[in-house]
Amino acid sequence: MTEKQIITKVYEYNSIDELEEKDKILVERAKEITKNSYSPYSHFRVGAALLLANGKIITGTNQENAAYPSGICAERVALFYANSEYPDVPVLSIAVAVKTNFGFIETPAPPCGSCRQVLLETETRFKTPIKIILAANEKIQIIEDAKSLLPINFDDSFLKSGSK
Repeated sequence: MTEKQIITKVYEYNSIDELEEKDKILVERAKEITKNSYSPYSHFRVGAALLLANGKIITGTNQENAAYPSGICAERVALFYANSEYPDVPVLSIAVAVKTNFGFIETPAPPCGSCRQVLLETETRFKTPIKIILAANEKIQIIEDAKSLLPINFDDSFLKSGSK
């Protein structure tokens, strides 16, 4: 037997004022865009803002459906739009914010498993780490790359013929 240890570093900030200017802008955009969320069932309004290598900021919100599996998360809305409109431009960072009927949540919410997989695929595709910024009411967490969110992951190496 071999034991392996996986360590994920999470940097936590108590105020948006502690962030670099470009990260502040993304957090503000993610929080602002939550107002466009279509979440009449959960009232869990999620906003995402991506910074692309060309300087563009792309936003997305979660879109619910009465048939729950038919909805989609804010992170994937933004990532898929960015990959459609700017197919050759890497994503450098993503900020995610969540608001409920009581205001912005107190503890940052991480992306779901499907969003983690899409973040990792985008990161792998462009060979560029994507900084993950999770924003709550005051507290902000930063993870250096998508692989840190999904350290044991499924990638294209499993799809290649003859791979073990």
